[in-house]
Amino acid sequence: MAGAIIENMSTKKLVIVGVILLLFQAFSFMVGGLIAPSPTTAVHYLATKCVDTVKHHQSTKWFMPWGPNQCDKIRDFDEAMAKKIEANNIVFAVHIPLPNKEMSPWFQFMLVILQFDIAFKMYNQIEDGALATIDVGLAYRDDTLSEWTEMAHSIEQRKLSCNFTTTKTYENEGRYYECDLLPFMELGNVAHKYYLLNIRLPVSERKKINMGIGEIKDIRLVGIHQNGGFTKVWFAMKTFLTPSILIIMVWYWRRITLMTRPPVLLEKVIFALGLCMTFINIPVEWFSVGFNWTWMLLFGDIRQGIFYAMLLSFWIIFCGELKHTHTHTHFLRHTGPFLKYSFPTRGVQLKNPFYSIWASDVGTELAMAFIIVAGICACLYFLFLCFMVFQVFRNISGKRSSLPAMSKARRLHYEGLIFRFKFLMLVTLTCAAMTVIFFIISQVNEGHWHWGDYTVQVNSAFFTGIYGMWNLYVFAIMFLYAPSHKRYGDEQSSGDAGASGEDIQLTTTITHVDGPTEIYKMTGKEAQE
Repeated sequence: MAGAIIENMSTKKLVIVGVILLLFQAFSFMVGGLIAPSPTTAVHYLATKCVDTVKHHQSTKWFMPWGPNQCDKIRDFDEAMAKKIEANNIVFAVHIPLPNKEMSPWFQFMLVILQFDIAFKMYNQIEDGALATIDVGLAYRDDTLSEWTEMAHSIEQRKLSCNFTTTKTYENEGRYYECDLLPFMELGNVAHKYYLLNIRLPVSERKKINMGIGEIKDIRLVGIHQNGGFTKVWFAMKTFLTPSILIIMVWYWRRITLMTRPPVLLEKVIFALGLCMTFINIPVEWFSVGFNWTWMLLFGDIRQGIFYAMLLSFWIIFCGELKHTHTHTHFLRHTGPFLKYSFPTRGVQLKNPFYSIWASDVGTELAMAFIIVAGICACLYFLFLCFMVFQVFRNISGKRSSLPAMSKARRLHYEGLIFRFKFLMLVTLTCAAMTVIFFIISQVNEGHWHWGDYTVQVNSAFFTGIYGMWNLYVFAIMFLYAPSHKRYGDEQSSGDAGASGEDIQLTTTITHVDGPTEIYKMTGKEAQE
């Protein structure tokens, strides 16, 4: 009787394989926790107030906050009023990065958050639902002597959400509102060394532009980018894991095609899972270091979405095939929103990096709806998966009553198969739980633990650890469910040949020439006694 490797490999060899995989899993966590820095870095910037002395504003003129060609500056708006400088002639300039530093393609992306410093004035308070209109331009250059080249220009609106925590009286004038951070800009790559932002707040009483937004004192930005050190560790992991999964996938499918029957559903799904893992592993990000590919974030979202959809589908099909039920197909139709975890905004940001779905009330509600639905579907998915595993275990337990009637050798054989199968199902549940926890952890603030003389980067450890876990899990599934050349019946004595009538086919594998074998039939697929 032919079977899969999980059926026919000796316990000693399986333990060795399991220990090796466990060591690789521990190593993947240690790479992120002890070697790689934190995934991202946040840098704070305070905009410099420059004065545009030209009567008719020139869109090609760029204002530098510092350096040899720095702009004419003012300290505050009181000085502007004293010099009779109008608000429309003030340009807020921000140079990224800070002086004596350079940006790098290893940073991969750049996200910029904006915050207004708004002082309370009795005669100029922030109105409810106030909108700030921002005229912003972005330029770049790759050395300190070249002219600035425009990269993007847009007129955006951001809704102010500010709270004044004290009593609104004359005595409290000059105190600052507490305002929420506002999404401002996102770049899909960092191909240039220097970036320059020029921000204007145009005022027009006739058109009611920037009226009722309070007295803005300063503009602060927070630039967030991926750490170059983390990027190198991440690329190295992808480069190492790609051939590993590719080789095991080719080996697995070759064994499937050598069989005398066509592959069945579970075998096809396992192969598809390997393809998706290979697709997300291929380190095309290496090219982003040398080429100005602004679509890399969008491409990464697509790859992750395909892999998550395949992984979640595999777990449901894997359990559903054993449970002798078709409810998994119905469930997948209702968990679509969880699979579509990414908002459709990156495509717009390829042309306009200042676009944000959070900038409008409708966009904010839509984004929040995606998050809430995804969270609910994630919980329902995991609970449903736990329920299916419970059903499978109960199904197997109901069939164990036939084992005492078998010979001792066969009973021990099938008991071992049941244990192996249950252990694999528990590993599957653990991977699913860790995946859900990973999404939760990745949303909280950057964190690290101090352990003696070492600093453990928690977020980096989770990124590399979970990524390593997915690869090891897919590797293990393809290895264990590949057809085995070893035949269990070949090792039995001629006196045991009559025991074939005791076979209660026990495994989830489907590698027999006639179809399902072992536990797969025991759970109700094609039970034969």
